[in-house]
Amino acid sequence: MLAILAFFLVVLAAGLGFAWLADHPGTVSLIWQGQEVGTSFTVFVVLQIALVVAAILLFWLVRGFFKAPERMSRFFSTRRRDKGYRALSSGIIAVGAGDAVTARRMTKQAAKLLPGRSEPMLRFLDAQTALIEGDNGRARAIFEELEAQPETRLVGLRGLYLEAERLGDRAAARNYAERASRIAPHVGWAGGAVLDLKAAQGDYEGALAILEAQRDSRLIDKVESRRLRAVLLTGRAQGMADAHPAGARTLAREAQKLAPDLVPAALIAARASIRLDDWKSASKILESAWKVEPHPQVGALYVHARSFDGVEERLKRARTLAAMHPGHVESRLVVAHAALDARDFTTARAEAMAAAEAAPRESTYLLLADIEDADSGNEALVRQWMSRALNAPKDPAWAADGVTSPEWSAVSPVTGRIDAFRWVAPAAPPQVRTLSEPGSARSIAGSGSSEMQAPPRTEPAAPNPAL
Repeated sequence: MLAILAFFLVVLAAGLGFAWLADHPGTVSLIWQGQEVGTSFTVFVVLQIALVVAAILLFWLVRGFFKAPERMSRFFSTRRRDKGYRALSSGIIAVGAGDAVTARRMTKQAAKLLPGRSEPMLRFLDAQTALIEGDNGRARAIFEELEAQPETRLVGLRGLYLEAERLGDRAAARNYAERASRIAPHVGWAGGAVLDLKAAQGDYEGALAILEAQRDSRLIDKVESRRLRAVLLTGRAQGMADAHPAGARTLAREAQKLAPDLVPAALIAARASIRLDDWKSASKILESAWKVEPHPQVGALYVHARSFDGVEERLKRARTLAAMHPGHVESRLVVAHAALDARDFTTARAEAMAAAEAAPRESTYLLLADIEDADSGNEALVRQWMSRALNAPKDPAWAADGVTSPEWSAVSPVTGRIDAFRWVAPAAPPQVRTLSEPGSARSIAGSGSSEMQAPPRTEPAAPNPAL
């Protein structure tokens, strides 16, 4: 719009100028070699303008003639560069698709078409291609070259960090992540990696400081920040529970407030209170955790929190806890265990049978075997409950990255990842299935057709007293 307006202004100015010249006529005389040439002033002005335009046009033609080779060279160079960038782009796409053959071909083509151009991009593509080809040594060498250059140092550190992680060299991985974090504190992978590595090495104070910096930089949202802070505080409290129970309780209580469903925080805080002879505080901590979600470790610690309680008092405490979640499997089991200790076999058997009907699992059938052994001593019934326990689903346990542990930990022992442990049931082993009809126990192993005995039913039906 401004260009059009400027054009019209120029045309208007020129028109006004020629109109002024027409209104004020005059003559111009030129004497050259005794000859006098005269013309009007308007014609003289027009001739001067034409002369200037012709001079400019001639200058442009001469300049274009001498610059033609450079322009031709620039044209072909631009075409070559564009083809090189297209090859580079195709190579990056091939790397993303895992096509090593195409990626390597595009890398070589881009290297020929872009000599001395986009060197960092070419080296990075070369490294990524080497990775999908399985040539980790070449990739590492390229990343080391990239790390040595200031403009590519961060991407080089990222590649070296991933290589160290692949090799399981946590010390080297931590070194690369810390260096990257110093260069670019806003980079999420570096801060997250340092956070995990510090936690894996037990440096919970350093991990908490990094987490706070990430939260302030908005690299992590508030919900995740609260959860990770709770896990780190619990891990720190776990390490100091024996030497400093008061400090461990303070940390664990803060963690429980941040993440009420974090059972280990409640357990550590309660155990610390018990060591400090603060039974009332321990009970309140465990009750608040049980209200969020019943957990067998919470129930067991709550019932046995006071060492001076008799079996009747423990059964009473178990019933108090069960009343907070009536009918829950864990509520029934905690009452069944306390009733067995109190030799209230009727209550123990009823609660255990109800728990087995709701969620059959190994420990429930073992509990029923213990009840039967303590009550009647009938070995046949005990063996029958034990047989069912062998074929029942396993009980939940703390598991992280395929590894189970009797105790919770803030980090995974396999990957060093924070908050990896979950209270889950182990995966059931694969079962032999039939090729003939559903529900049959016919074996498909080998070439024969021998039948296998069907496994015992897992329904909690009462055993046959005649056995």
